[in-house]
Amino acid sequence: MHEISIKAEELFHIGSFSVTNSLVLALFTGLVFLVIALVISRKMSLIPGALQGIFEMFIEALLSLMDSVLGERKLSEKYLPLIATVFLFIMLSNWFGLLPLVGSIGLEVDDHGHHAFIPLLRAPAADLNFTIALAIISVFSVQLLGVLAVGFSRHFSKYFTFKNPIMTFAGFLEFVAEFVKIISFSFRLFGNVFAGEVLLIIIGFLVPFILPLPFLFLEVFVGFIQALIFAMLTLVFVAMAVREDAAH
Repeated sequence: MHEISIKAEELFHIGSFSVTNSLVLALFTGLVFLVIALVISRKMSLIPGALQGIFEMFIEALLSLMDSVLGERKLSEKYLPLIATVFLFIMLSNWFGLLPLVGSIGLEVDDHGHHAFIPLLRAPAADLNFTIALAIISVFSVQLLGVLAVGFSRHFSKYFTFKNPIMTFAGFLEFVAEFVKIISFSFRLFGNVFAGEVLLIIIGFLVPFILPLPFLFLEVFVGFIQALIFAMLTLVFVAMAVREDAAH
């Protein structure tokens, strides 16, 4: 069993930029995502095929779920691209991280006289840099959408108000909480995916045949649930930011 590293392993450098195994799989996930989108968009028809039908069912189910949070279909359709992209990208990256070749093929390198194994691929969400980047995108998107929906002054009046000391202190706490969301978003996703990866490695090393299968199916479910939680939390924060009554 190769050494379990909490840090994504570096494969090579492009100038001063380090390319890690988790970044490679994240780029592959994005490429697959793009190819699927292009295929579906070019083959759309009034009578949907199997692939188009599946995605139409998914979009309708997601819109219905967003309706229950945002309250109207018009808003759901407006913010669907952000929520659907977050959900699908995280789910696909989690599932690609469970493929047999991920973590099992790599390079043997000499690390100060000791042989070390570096996997060529690693689950993107098992790298804290990836989850922090997603969390930053999510939190800053919420702020941007809030400004576009209710205006700059009305949106930030939630955080910076000087009517009285209590409201000032409460606004300051809410402003700090926006940055805390980045930490909670990133560590929740990272912790669940990394723990699942470690569990599969250990179980596969100890009992490599039948026993890992239930845990593998469990991680498929966990990958879906973590993507759904991340997307739904983003949706809830978007709903709070874009409503004018929430700006007060």
